[in-house]
Amino acid sequence: MNVIHALAYAVLQGVTELFPVSSLGHGVVVPALFGWGFDRHDPYFLPFLTFLHFGTLIALLAVFWRDWWSLLHGASGRDGAQRQIESLRILFLLVVATIPAVIIGGLFEHYFRRIFADPRLVSLLLIGNGILLLAMEGLRARQRPQKREVISALGVKDAVFIGVWQCLALLPGLSRSGSTIIGGLLRGLNHEVATRFSLLMAQPVVFAATVKEGFALRHIKVTREMAELSVIAAVAAGVTALLSTLFLLRYFRKHDGWALAPFAYYCIIFGSVAYFTLAR
Repeated sequence: MNVIHALAYAVLQGVTELFPVSSLGHGVVVPALFGWGFDRHDPYFLPFLTFLHFGTLIALLAVFWRDWWSLLHGASGRDGAQRQIESLRILFLLVVATIPAVIIGGLFEHYFRRIFADPRLVSLLLIGNGILLLAMEGLRARQRPQKREVISALGVKDAVFIGVWQCLALLPGLSRSGSTIIGGLLRGLNHEVATRFSLLMAQPVVFAATVKEGFALRHIKVTREMAELSVIAAVAAGVTALLSTLFLLRYFRKHDGWALAPFAYYCIIFGSVAYFTLAR
C-alpha cells in the first residue's frame, strides 16, 4: 500500500463510515474497482484499519463530547434527580440498542466475512441499501407521525427495534448509519434526532472495534513504515469524519422530509456501475 492509496482509503473510510452508504461495502468495492491490491483481512492491514477506526472515534468524540459529558454528569445526580433519571435512561437505551449487533455479530462473524471475498455481491448489496433507504422513506411518509423529538422519548422496545435494524450492517453494502436512522424514523423520531442517536450508537461500536483490533496487534510485528502510514491515514480519516459528522447533523436538520433520498440514489447508481464494471 502506498501513500496515495492509504490517504484515499482513509478519506473513503471517514466519509462512508458515517454517511448512510456503507463503509464496509465501499471498502470492498472501491479497491477492487481501482485495483489497489490489498486485502482488508490481511494481518498486516490490521494496524492500518485500527488507526482508521481510532481517527474516526476521535472525530466523533470531538463533536459529541458535550453530549457525553452532559449524560455522564447528569447520571451522577449533580444536576438533580429528574436529570439523573433522564441521563441514565438515555445511556441505558444506547446499551440496549447495541446488544443485538453484538450478539448477532459474535455468532455469525465468520459467515459474514466470507461475503467480503466477492465485490460483485457487495455491489448488489449497495444497490439493495439504496432501495431500502427509498422504501423506508416512503413507508415513513405514509405513517402517522409519533412526534418523538428527543431521544429520551424512546422506550426499551424502540431501542431494541433500532438495534435489530443495526444488525443489517453486518452485511457489507448495507449501511450501519442508514439502518439505525431508518429504525429511528420508524419509531417516530425525525431525521435529525434519529441521526444523532445513530451517531451516538456508532461511538461504542467504533470504540469496541478499535479495542478488538488493537488487542489483536499483539501478534503482529508493526514496521515503522506501516506505523507512520497508519498515523497519517488516521489523521486524514479523522478530519474527514469530523467534517462528515458536522455536515450530516446540519443536513438532516434542514431536510427532514426527504433526507435519505440522495444517498439512496447514489448507492443504486454506484452499486450498478460497480457491478457491471466488475462483471466484465
